[in-house]
Amino acid sequence: MGDAQIIDGKAFAAELLKRIGAEVAGLKYQPGLAVVLVGDDPASQVYVRSKIKQTIAVGMRSVEHKLPVGTTQGELMALVAGLNADESVQGILVQLPLPGHLDSGAVLDLIDPGKDVDGLHVVNAGRLAAGLPALVSCTPLGCLLLLKDVLGDLTGLEAVVIGRSHMVGKPVAQLLLRENCTVTMAHSKTRNLAQVCRRADILVAAVGRAQMVRGDWIKPGAAVIDVGINRVAGEGGKTRLVGDVAFEEARRVAGWITPVPGGVGPMTIACLLRNTLEAAKGRI
Repeated sequence: MGDAQIIDGKAFAAELLKRIGAEVAGLKYQPGLAVVLVGDDPASQVYVRSKIKQTIAVGMRSVEHKLPVGTTQGELMALVAGLNADESVQGILVQLPLPGHLDSGAVLDLIDPGKDVDGLHVVNAGRLAAGLPALVSCTPLGCLLLLKDVLGDLTGLEAVVIGRSHMVGKPVAQLLLRENCTVTMAHSKTRNLAQVCRRADILVAAVGRAQMVRGDWIKPGAAVIDVGINRVAGEGGKTRLVGDVAFEEARRVAGWITPVPGGVGPMTIACLLRNTLEAAKGRI
């Protein structure tokens, strides 16, 4: 009984950030990443702090806009329009979720697609689907980079993606199609889900349900990418983070697997900065 090789997203992200930093140092100007945070959601504040820290660490300029929870739609739209026009800003990121009274779709649609480093604009989603160069959503891009690192050429492999969100499921499927995989998109309405998963050489779980994917759902030797981040009750009344995959069961069957935490998570910020660098180079 062999255990799966652990895919160390933390180490890969650190290497990627090092390469980004070296490339930024070679540019004639300093790329700027603007982060917009509305309100005081604690999780969002943690993410934003981490993004700012990493942005500065790779030698980019961090432009922070922290707005009160009562910010109006008009005020937020005016800020984004201003950032679109600001030539010293190459990337714009509006931290989600926004407070309930704000229309996040309208805000994301307003971002210049060339500065949309989160890869969520409909133009970038369309370009990805059409096989054209695009700024790609950060978490899916991170998944792909990890897969290519351990598997090399993905041509002809059977991939199953569980989850069809605009942020992860759909773009992951598009990226895998672009790498010549045979892709099945599964979701909560899929019949015989376990059976569908057992076909997969590559299984990407992005469904947001703690430990839903069991060990016997996995094809022996498959590469398992767990995008889920779920808080569950741990020992002594504390909570702990788990993925969408039952890790201990899955690692006994899979060939490769990402842990939670320390797998896909660290790749998201690294890919955000990679996108900012790409956006900057596109505007030279």
